[in-house]
Amino acid sequence: MFGKNRKDGQRPAVNVDTLIGEQCTIEGEVRFSGGLHVEGTIKGAVAAESGAEAVLMLSDKGRIEGEIRAPHVVINGQVRGDIIAAERVELAAQARIEGNIYYKVLEMAAGAQVCGHLVREDEPRKQLPRPAEIEVVKEAKRA
Repeated sequence: MFGKNRKDGQRPAVNVDTLIGEQCTIEGEVRFSGGLHVEGTIKGAVAAESGAEAVLMLSDKGRIEGEIRAPHVVINGQVRGDIIAAERVELAAQARIEGNIYYKVLEMAAGAQVCGHLVREDEPRKQLPRPAEIEVVKEAKRA
């Protein structure tokens, strides 16, 4: 885990393009591409740009309260919300998850805790439209 050579030969890119520091709290939706390392708190959804080869890494001090959508997710902190990973989810020993995990490949260290369902999916989940987008479609149909 965390940089070891894997038997399947797949390793997510670990280049950190964006760092959210321990003293930082973000409220609202976060969209990213590349590597996002979170040591602070995010209160809102976190999503990788569609089609991006992205990795979300949550340190043992980090916390996310909201849904996570990314191809590769590495968790060692606290998450309150669902995790939807098109490829791989890695849960380190201090990971604490309150929500469902949808994954293709799951790696879980001893000590990690999940309060929710683990759902293996062969096909990635489709991105659902945001509530604002639904309202625009409804208004267009009325016109």
